[in-house]
Amino acid sequence: MKAQSVMAGSTSSLCFVGSLKRIRPRFIVFSQQREPTGRALARKIIWEWKRDQSVYGNDKEIFVDCASLIHTLHWKRMPHLAHELLLEMKSQGFLPSNSTLSAMMLCYANNGLFPQAQVLWEELLNSSFMPSIQTVAQIFDAYGKWGLFNEVMKILDQLSYSNFSSLHEAYSLAISCFGKGGQLQLMEKTLKEMILRGFPVDSATGNAFIRYSSIHGSLTEMEAAYIRLKRKDVGNLIWNFLLLSYAANFKMKSLQREFLSMLEAGFSPDLTTFNIRALAFSRMALLWDLHLSIEHMKHEKVSPDLVTYGCVVDAYLDRRLGKNLDFALNKMNLDVSPVLSTDPSVFEVLGKGDFHSSAEAFLESSLHRKWTYRELVSLYLRKQYRSNQIFWNY
Repeated sequence: MKAQSVMAGSTSSLCFVGSLKRIRPRFIVFSQQREPTGRALARKIIWEWKRDQSVYGNDKEIFVDCASLIHTLHWKRMPHLAHELLLEMKSQGFLPSNSTLSAMMLCYANNGLFPQAQVLWEELLNSSFMPSIQTVAQIFDAYGKWGLFNEVMKILDQLSYSNFSSLHEAYSLAISCFGKGGQLQLMEKTLKEMILRGFPVDSATGNAFIRYSSIHGSLTEMEAAYIRLKRKDVGNLIWNFLLLSYAANFKMKSLQREFLSMLEAGFSPDLTTFNIRALAFSRMALLWDLHLSIEHMKHEKVSPDLVTYGCVVDAYLDRRLGKNLDFALNKMNLDVSPVLSTDPSVFEVLGKGDFHSSAEAFLESSLHRKWTYRELVSLYLRKQYRSNQIFWNY
């Protein structure tokens, strides 16, 4: 395999950027013994680099920046070669730069080599170099994917006792990491620690907290999260997730009560707000409430999307009132192109209606034609009335 190198240096560092042909590694997990082929290739890369480029630095320390090469090896699924390159570099007396160590740490973590990743993390912390917030985000993401949330807590704790300038952002990233993994207790514990340290709960952090409480938590947990954060400036999203929790549990009176509280507090409902209510009304067959919600949308000048139309169609067909469907649909514009603007988290909690799912699949299969809601409804009704057909009759 041929390797080419380019040196972009200063008086204290060298940059090695390699371009490698794609090969299939024989294994991903590193062994305790060094792999002969990889070791030979690492030696060849370093030998060509030393032959072709000048070496700058003092007599005692030569720092090498191979971060870009390590990233390339990782994305080419050759982490074993990155590992060998680092070992060979050190064996020949070269010192990897901090950016190289950061890249190698992420390579280790993403490949499940956590002891090796931890060694490099400790080395970085004990140096004068502080990792960037981007590196912290990536290491949190890597540990989160493997379910090692205690390691995320450990890293956050280490950063909190250092001079890390982006500690507020690190807390926010940890909260999102725990929430994404369904670790609600760790998420709440981290939020409390962040507040105790004097950091404000910004919009992004508050939204993440409410979002994951809604998706992974019980109604009680959702309400508790809402009570703690509702005086924060987090916009409509926090209201929408509270309404979503009531809709998921079909707590219709609570849903209506909080919707009115939202209006009284001065917030204007957006499309997601209306569609959360519409989905609940549709599934509870509350046709009159659904009609009132559509009228309210018109008053607020909020345009319906595919979800709204689907709520109407599904509600009427479920009640076997297909002949009366025009009464409701005529209140909306049927001759515009379909759009989908509802927050996707709504579907994570409530799922998609039958009309929505069918129409979405159909639109994806015919991207080169502009459709209208009228045509989609007509096709869907034809599908329902001809239930013996598997595919829509175009």
